[in-house]
Amino acid sequence: MNILFVADPIESFKIYKDTTFSMMRELQKRGHRVASTEPRLMRWRSGQPVIAQVRHLQLTGHADDWYTVTSEALEPVHGFDAVIMRKDPPFDSEFFYATHLLEQAEREGARVFNSPRALRDHPEKLALMEFAQFAPATLVTRSAADLRAFHAEHRDIILKPLDGMGGMGIFRVGPDGMNLGSIIETLNQDGATSVMAQAYLPEIAEGDKRLLLIGGQVAPYVLARIPQGNEVRGNLAAGGKGVAQPLREEDRAVAEAIAPTLAARGLLLVGLDMIGNKVTEINVTSPTCFQEISDQTGFDVPAMFVDALEAALAG
Repeated sequence: MNILFVADPIESFKIYKDTTFSMMRELQKRGHRVASTEPRLMRWRSGQPVIAQVRHLQLTGHADDWYTVTSEALEPVHGFDAVIMRKDPPFDSEFFYATHLLEQAEREGARVFNSPRALRDHPEKLALMEFAQFAPATLVTRSAADLRAFHAEHRDIILKPLDGMGGMGIFRVGPDGMNLGSIIETLNQDGATSVMAQAYLPEIAEGDKRLLLIGGQVAPYVLARIPQGNEVRGNLAAGGKGVAQPLREEDRAVAEAIAPTLAARGLLLVGLDMIGNKVTEINVTSPTCFQEISDQTGFDVPAMFVDALEAALAG
C-alpha cells in the first residue's frame, strides 16, 4: 500500500523518539510505501481534487541520514491507500483548515486517520468534558470571576490554556492563592481567551500516565511521565521522566469505557492522559510515546498501530 503522512517537516523529526517515524518504519518493514507532505503543501482548486506536494521516502536505517527522497511531485491526496494526519498541535486556524481539505479528499475517496471531522469535533482539552464521570472537577470559562470561585471551592487547582501542548502555559495555584490574579490575566487576556481549570491531583507525583487507544483497544503498557524536582508538569517536553509501566486494571476499565465511543467516530489512535484514576486530557491530533514504551518494555506499539490500520483499510 501507499501511505501518505501529513505531518510537520520530516527534517525536524527526532527519530530516536518520534512516533510518526516509528509508524513509517513499521509500514516499510511490512512492504508498504511511505510518503510525506505538510498541511502548507496541500491545495484545493475549485472543480479539482485536493492535491499536495508529496515526497516519496525510503527509510535508510541510519540514525543521521534516515531517509532518501525517491521522487517528488504534486499528487491527488485521494490517490493514496491511506492518509495519516500527524500534524502536531497547536490546533490553530491553519490546522482547522487542513482538516477541511482532508475531508474534501475523503469525499474524493481518501481514507484519512484520524478522521478530519473527528479531529475537529474533539479538541484535546474540551473532549474530556464528554466523559466527566472519569475526570477531575473541571471548569472551562472566559470569566475571571468564575476562575476565582473555582479556586475558592477547590483550593488547589491547575490552570491551562485550551490550545497548549507539551505542558505549555500550565500553572498550579495552591490554597494561598499566590499569583492567581496574575495567572488569570496571563491566560484569560481580559476575557478574550477561554481557560481550563481542574482540581489539582496529588497523584501527579506518581506520573501523568499516557494510555494509548489503538483501533478501539487499549495498549497493555502506559508511559508514566513523572515531574522532576519542583516541577508540577510531567510532560516530557517540560522535563518529565518517562517510565513505562504495565496498564493497571482500574485504568483499563476507564479506558475501555471510553475507547469504543472514540473509535466509532473515526479516531484510530487516541492518547488518553490519566493522573491517578482520573482522565485529564484526550489527545487525538498526534499522540506520542510509541518508542518510549516499546524501548522500555519490548511491546511493539508501532506493530499494534499498523495492525489496526491494516484492519481498518480491509474493513
